[in-house]
Amino acid sequence: TVAQILLTGEDVENEKRRTNFHNTMFRLLELGALPIINENDTVATDEIVIGDNDTLAAIVSESVCADKLILLSDIDGLYTADPRKVPDARKLDAITYDEVLAQHLAVMDTTATSLSMDNKIPVLLFALKDPENILRAVMGEKIGTIVG
Repeated sequence: TVAQILLTGEDVENEKRRTNFHNTMFRLLELGALPIINENDTVATDEIVIGDNDTLAAIVSESVCADKLILLSDIDGLYTADPRKVPDARKLDAITYDEVLAQHLAVMDTTATSLSMDNKIPVLLFALKDPENILRAVMGEKIGTIVG
């Protein structure tokens, strides 16, 4: 069973609305539903926009006290350079937030990186080329790159 939740910036900035979102998330999970969360672009204005999926994911992760934020990509992890352009780019299995910032590596949007770092939520980045990768990640297999 899935349930869609549509959020605006106001839903995460206003304490009462944020609490309602938080309670809704936990109730859906208690019921065994899979929440699908998107920004409500139909009613969002420039003043209340969240902006991008990475930031939305970081906000949701913080709200539900997630153990980990999983981001899916077309690349199987974080590399020392863009592997599509630099053939000898090296894949990183693990990296700290401090190293990400020092090396100016683009893991995700800056706001999402800051939120995850401030809330001490590790981010796992990997490719969805194989749908089994999600199961592997959830089961704790070493896959992609962990940032934390």
